[in-house]
Amino acid sequence: MTEQAAGRRVVTNMSLSLDGRYAGPDSPLDMGWVMPYAVTDVARDHLTGLWQSATTALLGRVNAEGFLGFWPTVIGMEGVDPRDEGFAKWLVDVDKVVLSSTLDEAPWERTTIVDRSTAEVVTDLKAAEGGDILVLSSASVIKALLADDKVDRLALTVFPVFLGGGPALFDDGLPAAQWSLVSQAAGEHGTLALVYDRVR
Repeated sequence: MTEQAAGRRVVTNMSLSLDGRYAGPDSPLDMGWVMPYAVTDVARDHLTGLWQSATTALLGRVNAEGFLGFWPTVIGMEGVDPRDEGFAKWLVDVDKVVLSSTLDEAPWERTTIVDRSTAEVVTDLKAAEGGDILVLSSASVIKALLADDKVDRLALTVFPVFLGGGPALFDDGLPAAQWSLVSQAAGEHGTLALVYDRVR
């Protein structure tokens, strides 16, 4: 049985290549390979379905800088897809927790900087009131949560490309775990959106 009634869920979202990588071998920050797929209807609908029930965004510093440097500029942009603008507005307005050992203060509104272990931060967030805690594409955060078996919902968009190397999301040695498929959708360019709940 999936654990839903016990308070807030930790929901992680990541884009993966077909060979299980979240970045290519040459530049971990180059997400150009994602772009043709990220703007498909299935990818946009997938993300919308995740943020609508979330009241906290949990990010690593690098992803926070990328997301919060880009998404606010989408608001009011001419011709913007309403799903993209909806996500951008949510990201600006939502409570954000950024895990960082190098930032002293947040350059973004409604943001708390925390220099503690991912597991401790999530335990505290789950004890507080609110909706889902959404981890947005921050690989280091997601990997730590998977290693500590703290993920309640695992959301993936899988794109039909081999990157041929680069960092993988699922490391050897993860705790054995069973997952239940709660939604699946296939779309343009062979994009696949999958959502799994942790069976506890």
